[in-house]
Amino acid sequence: MNSQKTKEAQRRRRRFRVRNKVRGTAERPRLSVFRSSMHISAQLIDDDTGRTLASASSQVKREKPATGDHRTVKADDKSAARKKRKQMLPKQPYGGNVKAAKAVGLKLAEAAKAAGISKVAFDRGHYRYHGRVKALAEGAREGGLQF
Repeated sequence: MNSQKTKEAQRRRRRFRVRNKVRGTAERPRLSVFRSSMHISAQLIDDDTGRTLASASSQVKREKPATGDHRTVKADDKSAARKKRKQMLPKQPYGGNVKAAKAVGLKLAEAAKAAGISKVAFDRGHYRYHGRVKALAEGAREGGLQF
C-alpha cells in the first residue's frame, strides 16, 4: 500500500472515531468543519434527517465580468487581454489563516441564530483542535453558540 493511501486510511479512521462520539439532532446539530489549504468552511448538520441547517465559508462567490468582453484576440494581444480580465474580477480573499477562520465562526453563529439554534455538537473531523479549527470554534462561541 502506498503512502498516500495509508494517509487517507488514517484520516478516515480518525474521522470516524470522532464521528462515532458526536451525533447531531434537530435541537443540537453537529458543527462539521472542513479545512483546505486555501479556505475553511463549516456547516450545521441534523443527522436524523440528513439536512444542513446552516453553513458558512471563507470562500466568496466571484461575479463574472460583463458580457461582450469575450472576443477573438490575436496572439500578441493575449497578455493584454489576460491583464484586463484579471482587473475585472475581484480578488478572492485568502481564507487560509486564523483571522478568516474566526470570521467564518462568527458568520456561522449568526446564521445559526437566524435558524433558531443555540447549542451545537462540535465535529472537528480528522483535524486537530488547533490553529484554524480552534479559531473557528472560538469565533462560533463568541457569536453565541454553546458547545
